[in-house]
Amino acid sequence: MIDTDAPLDETDVDPDPIVEFGRWFALAGEAGEPQPNAMALATVTAAGEPAVRMVLLYRVDADGFVFFTNYESDKGRDLAAHPRAALAFYWPRLHRQVRVTGAVAPTSRSESEAYWAQRPYGSRISASASAQSRPIPDRGVLAAEVERLEALHPAEPPLPGFWGGYRVVPGAIELWQGRRNRLHDRLRYVRTAAGWRMERLAP
Repeated sequence: MIDTDAPLDETDVDPDPIVEFGRWFALAGEAGEPQPNAMALATVTAAGEPAVRMVLLYRVDADGFVFFTNYESDKGRDLAAHPRAALAFYWPRLHRQVRVTGAVAPTSRSESEAYWAQRPYGSRISASASAQSRPIPDRGVLAAEVERLEALHPAEPPLPGFWGGYRVVPGAIELWQGRRNRLHDRLRYVRTAAGWRMERLAP
């Protein structure tokens, strides 16, 4: 049984927030969170309007948090205009959340190709067929494009130029542990020239 009111103490966490995030992520899976890699991605439009949507984390490593999408989608256009983003993970079974903010850059073409090759055939066809975030007259337009691409690429759909990955390079990562009476524990790591600095935030 996981204690969802356990204290979050500075002495109990790794000095590297990426390492600590990996521990929390693994525990979320063990706790039965249905989709622990689901994360809210917040961006800012060219006009300065905030925008948020759910995406899936593909990988996290020392370089940052990686997800894949259509570069011509709303989020892609937002990131082209303002290459910074915020992420939020929420794991209710653990009463935990993680917040990430940082600069964003596209992954290399080779990284995108490697991930693309792992995706199911149908997902690759769908990604190729969809002009994501653009208005369409009806669903039939999508169905027709899927049918066309299936005939054109019956085995290995190539990676479209408009599709690939982004990496959020964290400048700050906050670990949030829910506690009784709303006296939550919040530890924020801030990247400095000397490495990561940890600070406690009031709930």
